[in-house]
Amino acid sequence: MSVTEGSAGTAPAEQSLSHMALGFVPARILYTAAELGIPEALGDGPRTHPDLARQTGTDPAALRRLLRALAGLGLVTQLDEERFSLTALGRGLAGAERDDVMLSTAPELWRAWGELTEVVRSGRPARDPVSGLTAHETMLADPQTAAKLRTGMAQVGAVFAPGVVAAYDFSRFSLLADLGGDDGTLTAAVLTAVPALRAVIHEREENLERTSAALAAAGVADRCELTAGSGTPLPPGSDACLLNNLVRDLGDERAGELLRGCRAGLPPTGRLLLVETLMPPVLTPEASAAYGLTDLNNLVFAGGRERTEEEYAQLLAGAGFKLTGTFPVPVPDGMPDYHVIEATPTT
Repeated sequence: MSVTEGSAGTAPAEQSLSHMALGFVPARILYTAAELGIPEALGDGPRTHPDLARQTGTDPAALRRLLRALAGLGLVTQLDEERFSLTALGRGLAGAERDDVMLSTAPELWRAWGELTEVVRSGRPARDPVSGLTAHETMLADPQTAAKLRTGMAQVGAVFAPGVVAAYDFSRFSLLADLGGDDGTLTAAVLTAVPALRAVIHEREENLERTSAALAAAGVADRCELTAGSGTPLPPGSDACLLNNLVRDLGDERAGELLRGCRAGLPPTGRLLLVETLMPPVLTPEASAAYGLTDLNNLVFAGGRERTEEEYAQLLAGAGFKLTGTFPVPVPDGMPDYHVIEATPTT
């Protein structure tokens, strides 16, 4: 799960530290506004805060205070003592960005970050004291939240899938096994580019319907088999195994188990392909949002981690693979640098 961060600008250190310490305030304001449906309620034009309070089931005086705070964040404009209108930025919270904001500030993730000190002390992800689940596992257990997570992943996948196809030659393979292929966006792009290729997507039972629909929409459903489950073993005859944005969500122990399962199912001439970001060995402040903060979030959220090329090489070696190449994936500006990481079985 990636994290983005605004620039701290050129403010003095004391001011920057003060702003950082209060960073949770605008995040929670955004979540509350989205949860109450305020942007949607203002979508048809200016409204008074008593009118909005009746529609949203809130206290009028408290709602006005929230609206004034939203004005400070640039999401609404206060027209007079009672009336407020939505800005262009606020309209984004009523549209496609709403789910992203609510996922990024979800209560499960909120609670997990509250345990950061203990996470850093232990090196283990935060877990719910009652269920014992990580924030990631808790969110996946809720059907509505899980659907939003999958939709977000699919949107990201649709952006970088053409770049993956451009970066790597899949034409050498006959059967591609995609473990955890989610809605099939990436595999569909690969099959479209390589008409002779067949694929098997191994995915959770509850995801298969949307995966099937995506493959059908791409016109490649006849060349892709769907199987229910997670992880290995690979389908017989697989000569390539694809893990897309999956290893980053796993710590070294669980990642090693998954990779060893892939190794057991691949022939000596097969290829393991990971689509992941590669963390630079030394982070600049500019790169921290894409890599450093995301790396820490992966630990808090799921117990995963971002890795450098050398760290991937070590992880792969421990599972019986040799890293043989990294292929940069063209992505739009503002996205982290993805790579196709290629590995071959060792004897």
